[in-house]
Amino acid sequence: MTVLEDRTAMADASTQRLDEWFERLERMPVPEGFRVEIVGGTVHMTPQRGTRWGIIRRIVRPIEDRFGMDVAVLSDVRIDFPGHENGFCPDVAKLRDGAEQDETGHWRHQDVEFVAEVVSQGTAANDYGPKKLAYATAEVPLHLIADPYQGRCHVFTHPKDGDYTTETRVVFGEDLDLTGTVLDLTLPTAGFPRA
Repeated sequence: MTVLEDRTAMADASTQRLDEWFERLERMPVPEGFRVEIVGGTVHMTPQRGTRWGIIRRIVRPIEDRFGMDVAVLSDVRIDFPGHENGFCPDVAKLRDGAEQDETGHWRHQDVEFVAEVVSQGTAANDYGPKKLAYATAEVPLHLIADPYQGRCHVFTHPKDGDYTTETRVVFGEDLDLTGTVLDLTLPTAGFPRA
């Protein structure tokens, strides 16, 4: 086998394992109001709160205003990212125009242009750590972490060698200038609720 064939086989095995995990999770009595994702081969169940949803709505609305209602924006939908068994369900993911599901019905990480995560008490370590690095490895050009506990947004751009080279921080209440990025808009954060 060549290196490329080895990597393809590893990716296929990882996807098959993730499929098995998610199929099992779908049969389990996961409490209503919990989000389930797999980060680095570990299952994480996180309770969903109104603060999170309030921020997600305030991120999605300007994207729809900018690109129209038919824009490919997902929330809490599984997308497999590079790394060991990473079946993430990003809070917000914008896909490139023309993105299509693969033959197994999954969205491809190669089509993700923007991803946003809203920090919950139990997700901070994943959001700032392995998920951020997986998004950089996947070369997602724009990544936003909205942290209602800090009252701050972290914007990451220019992925290179598995990490982002640029980080911008903006406190809630200030406009987030995303012009010149794949979104090419200004995101108001004045309405972002704090935890």
